[in-house]
Amino acid sequence: MEWRKVYLDLILVPLGFSITMAYHAWLWHKIRTQPLTTTIGTNSKGRRFWVSAIMKDNDKKNILAVQTIRNMIMGSTLMATTSILLCTGLAAVISSTYSIKKPLNDAVYGGHGEFILALKYVTLLTIFLFSFFCHSLSIRFVNQVNILINTPPDPLAIVTPEYVSELLEKGFLLNTVGNRLFYAAMPLLLWIFGPVLVFLCSVTMVPVLYNLDVVLGSGKGKLAVDESNRDFESV
Repeated sequence: MEWRKVYLDLILVPLGFSITMAYHAWLWHKIRTQPLTTTIGTNSKGRRFWVSAIMKDNDKKNILAVQTIRNMIMGSTLMATTSILLCTGLAAVISSTYSIKKPLNDAVYGGHGEFILALKYVTLLTIFLFSFFCHSLSIRFVNQVNILINTPPDPLAIVTPEYVSELLEKGFLLNTVGNRLFYAAMPLLLWIFGPVLVFLCSVTMVPVLYNLDVVLGSGKGKLAVDESNRDFESV
């Protein structure tokens, strides 16, 4: 009974979290060394070319720039709103005097004590709060890009395409971090029903994210590595 109550949580939940962290550490190394073999690195390169093309021919493409950036802001706003709504719901559950764990005690494995239950909800609340924070900062940077990308040519070269690209990349980096935190909360949501589901969900998410993050069959990852690394180092 003790194994059923405590030890599965102590083993399976950290193990599942470690698998997810190890994958993202590998992905970060891949982005730094061979960015064009990943969708994140390839998209980053494309966005820099896009900003340069928009600012070069701003008179004809200013409406396109505003509409495109507006869609980016709407996506981040949706994720930020979802995260803060989930935070509100979790805070309501934590502060509630109603015990929701009793119907699940006989249905799932893992600990069912007050401390374990509080740890589950506080962990979820913290992750969703950080996701909201990242998406909010992302909106801030993209809003700045929305103004600066339509700036008339500056004879002093203060607002350059490189500067605007850096702001846009910071916004997208924060958006990506916010999304990954949101994804990391999905297995932890299943922790309510036991640690076994957390481990299984974490293991399942790795191949799914791999197929989304890696440009399969691409041999272009070793091209322009030095230039791409300079782009990422400045973010």
